[in-house]
Formats: sequence, C-alpha cells, structure tokens
Amino acid sequence: MLLLGFAACAASRGRNVNDVVFTQYSPLSGGAEMVQRTLPPLAVRRIVEALEAKHAALAQQSIDLSKEKFDLYIPEGPPPPGGYGLLLFISPGSAPTRPRVWRGTLDRHHLIFVSPQNAGNTTNLFDRRVPLGLLAYHNVRASYPIDDKRVYVMSYSGGGRVAEILALSYPDVFRGVVVHAGADPVDGAQGVYKPSIDRWRMFQRNRLVYISGDHDLENLALDEASRTSMRHACMLNIKSKLARGQAHDFLDAVNMDTALSAIEEPGEVDAAELARCNERLQREIAGRLAEARASIDRGDLARARTQLDAIDAQFGGLAGPEILELDARLPRPPIGHVGGHHP
Repeated sequence: MLLLGFAACAASRGRNVNDVVFTQYSPLSGGAEMVQRTLPPLAVRRIVEALEAKHAALAQQSIDLSKEKFDLYIPEGPPPPGGYGLLLFISPGSAPTRPRVWRGTLDRHHLIFVSPQNAGNTTNLFDRRVPLGLLAYHNVRASYPIDDKRVYVMSYSGGGRVAEILALSYPDVFRGVVVHAGADPVDGAQGVYKPSIDRWRMFQRNRLVYISGDHDLENLALDEASRTSMRHACMLNIKSKLARGQAHDFLDAVNMDTALSAIEEPGEVDAAELARCNERLQREIAGRLAEARASIDRGDLARARTQLDAIDAQFGGLAGPEILELDARLPRPPIGHVGGHHP
C-alpha cells in the first residue's frame, strides 16, 4: 500500500503503482456540487425540498479515502514540457485494473492511468463511482504535473454511464471521453442528463469517442443509439472507431492506441453547423416549455406536471431557468417525487 505524494513521482515512472491510498478531498466530489452538476433542475429542486423538510443536508463527502485503494500507471521517462496527460479509467468490475498490456500505448501518449478499486457496476453510482473518479483525478493532479487540456475519462462496458456522466457534468475537468462497449443516450432515460447550458457548451468543444469490438453487435447498436442522441442535442465533436478483431473484451494494445489517438487527434467542428444545430435545439426546448405554460394557463396542472417532468429528463439543464419558473407555478409534488428521473 502506498500513500501517494510527490516523493512517489520519480520512483514510480514506467510501472504500475498498485493499492494507492489517496489523502486529499476535492470540492468537486462534495454532495451538493455533484447533485447540482449531475441532475436536471427539477430533480435538484426535489432533493433540496426533501432535505429541507427533514432539516437535513447532503453529506459533504461520501467517501472515506483512508479505506479506498486506487491503481496507477506512470509513463516511462520524464513528463513532457506541458505535463502528463491523465486517463481516468472506469471499470465495470470491482477488481483492480492494472494496465499491463497498455503500458506501451500509455507511454507513447504520455498518459498517467488511474482507476479506483471496488467501483464496479454493483456499487452505487453517486455514493461511490462518480466521487471516486473525481477524487482519483484530484489526487493525481495534486501529485504529478498534469496538462489540464489532456485530462480524459474512459470506460469499459458498464462503466460507460459513469464516464458519460463525468464528461457531461465536469467538462471543465475532463476534456474528452472514450466510451468502450457501453454507451447510453443523453436523454435521461438511463440517468444520463444534459448539464446546464454553459457546461453543455464546454462539452461540445470536448471530444467524444465511441469504440466497440467489430464482433460486439449489441454494443455497436447501443453506440449508434447514443451517438444519435448526442448528435440530436448538437454534440458534433464525435469520433467512432471499431476495435478490430474484438468482441466484448478489454481493448488490446493496438485498439487502445486507436482509441487514445482518436481522443487526441486534432479536429474542429464546423462553427456554422453547430450554431444552426444549437438554434434548432433551443427552438425545440422553447416549444416544449410553451406547451407546458399553456397547460398551466388553462388550469390543466396535472398535464403540466407531466410535461415538465418529461422536459426535465430529456433536456436537463438546457431547459433552465425557465423550467424552474414554470414549476414554481404548480402545487408542490409529494416529498420524494422526482418524476421519471433516476438519480
């Protein structure tokens, strides 16, 4: 077991550093910050109202770092002039992820690799998986020279939802995301929501990479559904890759290099196309809000509640602050009601 600090830096280059215990907490993983970033406006309001009714508050931190372990790989050689890149890896399983076959690829890309242990699919998304990812990022950045423009999150299989949530909710931290064999649409149906409009604009400038095995037909179809959802919401900075010769497996070294090259490959989104798409999306949201407003004006409050819940799930923070203003005109729902959301 290693307590990570600056003294570990030089000694650990070019090898795995296993069972690391981090010591620093981050405001990014605080309960109130995570709720505000990861959930849509009405869901956030319901949680706040429920807590206020109980005279309670969200926990400042849900993780006891003294009981957690992380696995690191530090690339061979000195850091590049601008600092290392950083790749946070979200696994579907609870076992350690120690990237032996990826070492050469990580060395070539000058990427530090970090992955939390015991953060697999059976653990709670917001109590463990999301905050552990954020704490891993924070502690590595505190101990190693990191190029903030090259901080990425990558998932495999059931880790995909966590990676998407981190990339969407913290686009100021994660400048790209690789979703491997486990993508979800960004429409609220699976608990992946669009963030506030300022964060969505940041996310649109970041890179989204899909990669699944060319024999993994189920996840290729899920990739397409997620990609369609993202494009409808005007996320155009997308790269799609095939993991040649693979089914539903961890990427081999060649396909890992394909994924990392795609996330780091320079590329520009057509500004005019993006502007047209954003204008179309804002018109769509405005139209849906106008329908809910009309329901309120004619006294059909039950229908208005259903409409607002659907808008909140599908458009998330992009519908704020107007959705909150319309919601304030309705009777308060029962404590604990969060519509169709999956917090």
